[in-house]
Amino acid sequence: MAKTGLIERFEKAFLRERTLTSEVDRTPAARERQETRAQILDLVKEAGKSGDLEAILAAERRFLENDRAEYVSSRAMRSSLDVALAELKIAERHIELVKDPAQYRLIDEAHSLPKRRVGGLPKDEARLFFGSHATRLLNQDKSRLDRQEKQIIEARKQNMRAGAKLYEARQRQAL
Repeated sequence: MAKTGLIERFEKAFLRERTLTSEVDRTPAARERQETRAQILDLVKEAGKSGDLEAILAAERRFLENDRAEYVSSRAMRSSLDVALAELKIAERHIELVKDPAQYRLIDEAHSLPKRRVGGLPKDEARLFFGSHATRLLNQDKSRLDRQEKQIIEARKQNMRAGAKLYEARQRQAL
């Protein structure tokens, strides 16, 4: 491999990419994008701190719909977003069910086995969504994103944790 100079060519390509990225980041459009992303980050954090489960999920739905409409680059990505949106829809239905203790008791009874419970509460589809979506976001965070994009994803993961806690509180109240 040393004869082909492959690694040296990689190094040159990475250096060129870094240089170009630095140049692009100094453009007016890049600065405006940074400001917009900062606003998005603030909105995500505001939703998470609101204590409003519906607002947290509505914000996440918007992210998923926007990603599906604007950023899908492969069948696998489209499939992942479709699954996330389907799971979110089911979670939203459970959030409505947990508001009615009589209805939610049926969910509780259907999740009576110990492996279907966590902390004494049913591990229903809403709780499964919060966990699987946090994992989905964690996997996104490992990709080649800039600092601001990673901050937004981290804030979304925190929102999923906050949403899970709010939902668990509603479960306790219903039961």
